[in-house]
Amino acid sequence: MKPRNINYVVNLLYYMFLAKLDMKTNKEKDQRICPVEKAGGLDNSFRKLLQNPQKILKPYINKGMTVLDLGCGPGFFTVEIAKLLKESGKVIAADLQEGMLDKLRQKIKGTEIEERITLHKCQEESIDLTEKVDFVLAFYMVHEVPDQDKLIRELKSILKPDGKIFIIEPKFHVSKISFNSMIDRAKNIGLEEMERPKVFFSRTVVLKCPTSDI
Repeated sequence: MKPRNINYVVNLLYYMFLAKLDMKTNKEKDQRICPVEKAGGLDNSFRKLLQNPQKILKPYINKGMTVLDLGCGPGFFTVEIAKLLKESGKVIAADLQEGMLDKLRQKIKGTEIEERITLHKCQEESIDLTEKVDFVLAFYMVHEVPDQDKLIRELKSILKPDGKIFIIEPKFHVSKISFNSMIDRAKNIGLEEMERPKVFFSRTVVLKCPTSDI
């Protein structure tokens, strides 16, 4: 590994450590939502060295799909999903914070992918979405939700037949025990575990809703 890349990994791990301390001391109502002021740390070219959206999502995204990027932030994954959809399909970029959606709105303004991206503001206790989707990406956000069971039920309700939910959580926030407990509860709600792909410094699972349950 080149020295520059080694330095980046060290800096990234240090940033993760600081983020963990910051979120422990500044959480409100037991929530850990990343503030808009720190959005720059979520969306930069260096991050792609370790968490490349194309590499992570290409096996699951096909032309013509409707994809929900839940907790989209400034659109690190949203933009790449839109590119994977080519000329057809749609990305619903959903976030609780209007400031994050504003950053994404400015990023895609006037680009060829703008028409493929729909911005959606979630409610405090609900995604507030009725449109059916083929695929849901929930990257580093499920642990921010107080009632995870309610979230999973809502996601299941908007999945199309054979739809999938890809949940990715940070190891520095979510323990293996907590993550496995979440998966067990998702299974009790009626989802099936498909696989656990490898993503740098993360815990992952792809869940599927049985066709007969939709």
